[in-house]
Amino acid sequence: MTQEQHLHQDLPQDVQLDLYRRQAEVRVFEKRAYDLFLQNLVKGTSHLSLGQEAIAAGFGTAMRGDDYTFATYRGHAHTLVRGVPMAAVMGELLGRESGLMAGKGGSMHLTSVEHGVMGSYAIVGAHLPIAVGAAWSAQYRGSGQAAVCFFGDGATNIGAFHEALNLAAVWRLPVVFVCENNLYMEYTAIASVTAVPRPAADRAAAYGLEPLVVDGNDVEAVYGVARTALERARTGSGPSLVEALTYRHGGHSRADPGKYRPAAEVEEWLSRDPVTGYRERLLGRGIPAKILDDIDREVRAAVDAATEAAKSASAPAPERLLSQVWTDGGSSWRN
Repeated sequence: MTQEQHLHQDLPQDVQLDLYRRQAEVRVFEKRAYDLFLQNLVKGTSHLSLGQEAIAAGFGTAMRGDDYTFATYRGHAHTLVRGVPMAAVMGELLGRESGLMAGKGGSMHLTSVEHGVMGSYAIVGAHLPIAVGAAWSAQYRGSGQAAVCFFGDGATNIGAFHEALNLAAVWRLPVVFVCENNLYMEYTAIASVTAVPRPAADRAAAYGLEPLVVDGNDVEAVYGVARTALERARTGSGPSLVEALTYRHGGHSRADPGKYRPAAEVEEWLSRDPVTGYRERLLGRGIPAKILDDIDREVRAAVDAATEAAKSASAPAPERLLSQVWTDGGSSWRN
């Protein structure tokens, strides 16, 4: 029996369909966000997760409702898979009053404490020590919660990465560090500026951790690693460091055509599309195409509804600008 067949046997069909749905939701949402950007409706910059959906979907399915998510500026996917309403996320991208932060945060600062999404962070690596703090809080309270911290390969070469891993290991904190290694730090190949082949996994031993590498385009493989790491965190066995190998379909951000990547490399990774690949796998297992088609149809309808709701929402009032800035709720004391 292959590893894939064994994992399949352990997964109920509803979990398989949940993994498919979450990937499909992220894929359609991100494509729509790009279309809206081209219409000049998305405010500010944006970083899409097209091609990286399996990582967010695998962990989002494995996580408990009260677990914590910490994400990078490429955080739409990680926000959506935690159950945050699409309309609120889309409203935030469009800078509308209906957005998660009433349009003040935009694409790079999505936050929903209610859903355990403790923020997207624009400063590379800034959230790793914060995730450690959240994990320490969970440990202190004995809540059984885990913090999952997603970051890019570029963050492995900054101090916060090493400081966070060291303290988490020393205190055996319930935190899972997930490096989304898409091979590029923005425009620079991670391999050209890193002393080891695997920027995250090859550093794990320095902190007494197992080097975990997973195919980040295989949602079931990610889900399996996530379940194991989360169980380890909850049972007091300490942190885990996962390196998920993946590839973004487009450039780093809205302004990047991605021409620095070799055409053959792009073609190879596009052939390993996580969403279409998983659909083919499910069809091969005998899941009727109609079930998957219905999911696709429902997802498109949900994204359409979220789009129209965001478009029709009003822009935030001018007085919103100074809200949530000072602890007393306003700036009048400064005048």
